[in-house]
Amino acid sequence: MNRAPGHVRVIAGSLRGSKLPVADLPGLRPTGDRARETLFNWLQNEVAGKQVLDAFAGSGALGFEAASRGAASVLLLEREPRLAASLRESAARLHAGAISVECADALAWLGRPAQARFELAFLDPPFDAGLHAAAARALAPWLAPRAWVYVELAKAAEFAPPQGWALHRETATREARHLLFRVESGAVAGTLEDSIPGPGSLPA
Repeated sequence: MNRAPGHVRVIAGSLRGSKLPVADLPGLRPTGDRARETLFNWLQNEVAGKQVLDAFAGSGALGFEAASRGAASVLLLEREPRLAASLRESAARLHAGAISVECADALAWLGRPAQARFELAFLDPPFDAGLHAAAARALAPWLAPRAWVYVELAKAAEFAPPQGWALHRETATREARHLLFRVESGAVAGTLEDSIPGPGSLPA
């Protein structure tokens, strides 16, 4: 894995060009510029005015990008105190009033009774932590009908989404797969594990 960059930049919107610091910590791997641009091109008009959750915030690249593009609120969860403090400092420095930060373990936080309904959520835990499936299950009760969920995982990794998550778009970079799901209302029981094609089989 490449060494973390010293910072990432917000690509578009009101915070365009703003720098977010990236600490050199194990497992911290910001979503790259190309992947973020592709993701938000997919979402287009699905960000402005929405309630957004970034469950494994890290550098905050995804959450700040959503705030920059007009999200009504963006909750960043980050269990590392140093990173959570950095996220709060960036939000204050950039006057990003839509952003709030909680220093919390994502699985423990999501394990509480659901108190909100997010319309867009990002799941990008450390690749080697084995958290993707558990985090997706824990997230499901917190999602609004027809919510969008972005999942980023190692290129060779498998992922079985919860029932009712329909794969909308997928692309891959050298090290990662980037999956965008739509949460379908009234979906039948079962998973979509067998319906997910291999890397590169859907257009970016």
